[in-house]
Amino acid sequence: MNASPVFAGTVAPRPAWRVLLWLAPLTLLWIALIYWQPIIPASGFQTTAHQLIAQVFIALGLWLGLASTDLTPRQRLTTWVAVLIPHTLWFAIVWSAAIHGAFRLSAVPPLLPLLPMAIFLPVIVGVPLLLFSKRVGKVLDAMPAAWLVGLQFYRVFGSWALAAWLHGELPGVFALPAGTGDLLTGLFAAPVAIALASGTAQGRRAALAWNILGLADFAVAITLGLITAPGRFQLIVPAMPGINAGAYPYVLTPAFVVPGSILLHALSLRQLIRRRAR
Repeated sequence: MNASPVFAGTVAPRPAWRVLLWLAPLTLLWIALIYWQPIIPASGFQTTAHQLIAQVFIALGLWLGLASTDLTPRQRLTTWVAVLIPHTLWFAIVWSAAIHGAFRLSAVPPLLPLLPMAIFLPVIVGVPLLLFSKRVGKVLDAMPAAWLVGLQFYRVFGSWALAAWLHGELPGVFALPAGTGDLLTGLFAAPVAIALASGTAQGRRAALAWNILGLADFAVAITLGLITAPGRFQLIVPAMPGINAGAYPYVLTPAFVVPGSILLHALSLRQLIRRRAR
């Protein structure tokens, strides 16, 4: 009996997508929980917890990636510290500023719009450094591509916006597209990471599409956030007053999670493009 050859690079493993069969119900249960107990997102616990856990995974993944390169032990340690210290300080500064109300929005815009700066400045500074650093490129070549994708499963926690909308605390014009985009990006992170780990061409294409989805979600969410929130950029006044986007803990999402996730997308895209070129 003859069998036609099937190239592994052209067929995506379907079991990767079956993970959604249990991830989706668990995510719906989480949304039901935070709808029933709104004190959970209002306490800031979920955002702080998942970002601290992400910080641990970033530190561990970076170290393991560096260990697989041809860098000297001193170069590995220097690179690890050079990435982790600014990232940790960035989170600490944003978290402290948020608690002290530095990002609170008002009808009278301040001379220095801190929240837009917190969103865009890390991206403007970080993207060129991460995309053009040769040492970062070596780490990306040594690190499994699935890691940077799977890490952003934490985006499912952006579904708090949907629960807030159901409570009447966020206008639908912002909450529905922003919350749904985060939810889908986080849910698909796991199956895309599994497909990518298989080494198939479809897995790589799925990862590229997933990165584009995640970045498009942020483009929509940032734009809607700026034009619906009180301040100099407001163009739409929602029918219902929403949560002050600059108040703690909600401000942690635009001020830290959003730019941090954009940098992770940039790294993932660079890694995928480098591997495709090779």
